[in-house]
Amino acid sequence: MIPDSAFSVLPKPKSFGTIRPIGASALQGIAFWGETLVAIDATNGYLLQIDPLNENTKILNSSRELDFVDASGLAIAGDTLWLTWQKTVYFCQLNGDLSLQPFVTLPYTADGVAVKESTIYITCQKVGYILIYSRDTGREITRLYAPGIGVENIAVRDEELWVSDREEQTIYCLDRATGNIQFSLLTPFENPTGLAFYRDKQTNQDTLYVAYASEEPYIRDNPNAQPNYELQFRDRTFIHPLYFRADPENRYTLSTGYLIEMSYVEELSPLEEVEFKDVEWRIALPSETDRQKVRKIESVGLPFTEEIQGDQRVAVFKFDTLKPGERHLFGWKALLEVWSIKYRLTPRDVEKLTELPPEFQEQYLVDDDELAMETDIIRRAAREAIGTETNLLRKMYSIRNYVYDKLSYGIKPHIDTPNVVLERGIGSCGEYLGVLLALTRLNGIATRTVGRYKCPPHPDKLGVPLEPDFNHVWLEFYVPGVGWLPMESNPDDTVEGGPYPTRFFMGLAWYHVEIGKGISFETLKSQGSLVKKENISIGELAINHVRFKILEELSPEG
Repeated sequence: MIPDSAFSVLPKPKSFGTIRPIGASALQGIAFWGETLVAIDATNGYLLQIDPLNENTKILNSSRELDFVDASGLAIAGDTLWLTWQKTVYFCQLNGDLSLQPFVTLPYTADGVAVKESTIYITCQKVGYILIYSRDTGREITRLYAPGIGVENIAVRDEELWVSDREEQTIYCLDRATGNIQFSLLTPFENPTGLAFYRDKQTNQDTLYVAYASEEPYIRDNPNAQPNYELQFRDRTFIHPLYFRADPENRYTLSTGYLIEMSYVEELSPLEEVEFKDVEWRIALPSETDRQKVRKIESVGLPFTEEIQGDQRVAVFKFDTLKPGERHLFGWKALLEVWSIKYRLTPRDVEKLTELPPEFQEQYLVDDDELAMETDIIRRAAREAIGTETNLLRKMYSIRNYVYDKLSYGIKPHIDTPNVVLERGIGSCGEYLGVLLALTRLNGIATRTVGRYKCPPHPDKLGVPLEPDFNHVWLEFYVPGVGWLPMESNPDDTVEGGPYPTRFFMGLAWYHVEIGKGISFETLKSQGSLVKKENISIGELAINHVRFKILEELSPEG
């Protein structure tokens, strides 16, 4: 049983906000010691004591004989500090001289450590387990499977283990006794490196804080260079509260969300002067989903009428005539609540499924978008991808991994059919998607296209206009009795040959904006007939302007 306390985070009585300690380069393990934070800075080797209210920072190991460079995990039990450093777990007294005493040495690097009474929990990526030791005897009691594939840090709260995984961009909540995953949640930033709960003494409520460490590019003004602007990288590290709300009935967890404003506007500017009569220009509108709520939509430039296509909203712009030399701006602006979402579904949950509805078979198991499903290479790939697997969820996972094994990411000016892409071995997100659609549909899994844009993931840049470099598409697959579940097209293809993270397998980050599920994003009709791409494309008629503004971080109570 998952404790009810895990299902929601109530409004917190005390908020520290984002904590950016002065002088820190790469924060790793973190832990609360009373009202202050203690953290490891792995680059500088500092053990830092941080006041969360004003970011005042003190170096506790000021003697360079106590240099903790490359230390990672950290836990505090009473006044005893526990530290993972290379292959060894150490402990010392915070009120003493910080002289480290070894507790246990592993065959491989020890990543994270957590302490609950007389039990010590240690994460080790190389071993692939959470190792559990007795504090009294120093011997291993048992071990639990580690939930992700990356370097993991760990914390303990009551009867739960909480694990952060850098590669997965995910926090896992595990049952402390069995190691079973209760739920997982995506972090709003990449590379989570440590986590800790702050418990308010007056209300007994917990707030989860997560440390992040990475590099960010920036433009440096170098007066000695010509030209004087250079691309450089700098350390970026901070601690941020992570809000979440688990919904076990609907099998998902929402985590930190944002209120964003998105504009999609076409600027009519044809490459060649053309004339169309009785024009209907249709642009899909943002969808209402488990993780995305539409507060408001308004027209930009010219008014539109709204229609429902399937269950999706579409803006329809009408022109009596589009004449040579004519110029227009037209589109929409939407105010959206967007959250990260992670669904929790296991192969055992889908062992006994109802039949796919006939209308789904007709719509989502067919080649309706040049998927080359009749070609030998695609049919052979569809068989190889699943082998003898019959479970829907395992089939979906196997197909994803097969495509990731066969393809590498690359952008082309146009999208080729899946047979060409698979033979070439390189594909854009749209080409990854085409191959995934073809292989899943041939294996009887209903899938559909979803997209269309991702907000630039810079939630600390509030109110600043942000423009994405590219559009983006992913897919949803249908589980009878459950519904549509998301899966990214290519972003989880991060390691040559795997293992691949599953952060976006049944999950989406807050910056994904869902528009036009299962329908064309944009179409053009003239005199009642669809204008075909081979005659003229929308890209040859207009320039699209896509802009985002992140307005605020959403509170956990919504």
